[in-house]
Amino acid sequence: MSGTVRLRPPSNALDHRVVAVWRTTAGIVFGPPVLVLALLGLLIPPARVWLLVPAAVIALVALPYLTALPRWWYGVHRWEVTDDAVYTRAGYFWQEWRVAPMSRIQTVDTLRGPIEQAFGLSTLVVTTASAKGALKIRGLEQEVAADLAERLTAITQATPGDAT
Repeated sequence: MSGTVRLRPPSNALDHRVVAVWRTTAGIVFGPPVLVLALLGLLIPPARVWLLVPAAVIALVALPYLTALPRWWYGVHRWEVTDDAVYTRAGYFWQEWRVAPMSRIQTVDTLRGPIEQAFGLSTLVVTTASAKGALKIRGLEQEVAADLAERLTAITQATPGDAT
C-alpha cells in the first residue's frame, strides 16, 4: 500500500438499472398525491379547481424526477475500491466526493430495500470512524455488492490499525 490516499474521481459507474429504481421511487412519491387530488377534483365539482391545480403542480414538479434527473444522477454517481481506500462521488446540485482509507473502515454491510430487490440491486454501506458517517454506494448489482463486501472485509482485516 502506498500510504498516501488522495481524493480523486472514482472510475466505476453504478448499474444502469439504478435509473429505473430512481424513477420508480419518484413515481411512488409523486403518483399517489397526484392521483388522489385528480380523482377528488373530478368527483367534487365545487372543489375542482382547488384540487386539480395542486395535482397539476405536483405533476409538473414530478416530471423532471421521472425523466431527466435520474439520467443526470447516473452520470454523477461514481465509486471505486482500491487496496488503499474506498472512493465515492454522489450528489445532485451539491456533489460530495469522499474517500475512506482501509485503516478507517469498521464494518461493511449490504442493504436491499424492496425497490432495489425488484431490480436486482443492492447498496454497499461502508461504516468508518468518521463523524461524517458511512459511505453508501447505491445501485450496485447484488453480486457485485456481495463481492465488494467480501473483498473489503479481507483487505481491512489485513490492514494494520484499529479503525478509530
